[in-house]
Amino acid sequence: MTPWERKLWYRFLRTHSLRWQRQTPVGRYIVDFYCAKAKLVVELDGRGHYMPEQQAKDTERTRELETKDLLVLRFANNQVDYQFDAVCARIDRIAREQVEERSRLSRP
Repeated sequence: MTPWERKLWYRFLRTHSLRWQRQTPVGRYIVDFYCAKAKLVVELDGRGHYMPEQQAKDTERTRELETKDLLVLRFANNQVDYQFDAVCARIDRIAREQVEERSRLSRP
């Protein structure tokens, strides 16, 4: 894991109320973090992700993950450094919303 992935894992996701997995295979990709119950993927992007070629690959990756009915959240590494609480709050809010939405859809 990168330093930013370690920070997010050890300071937030590892103890989150929902179960998260790190470095998990999903389809032909290995995603940074995955919550099956929320059908949510969290990806952390470093500087290389802002080059046009990598952006195209990331867009394709996101599209493919979305075909598996997953929501993909992307954060820049510097957001984890300088806006850690906001990143965690957004992940928590979206994960809870996803779980609630899936629960609502599964009711008869």
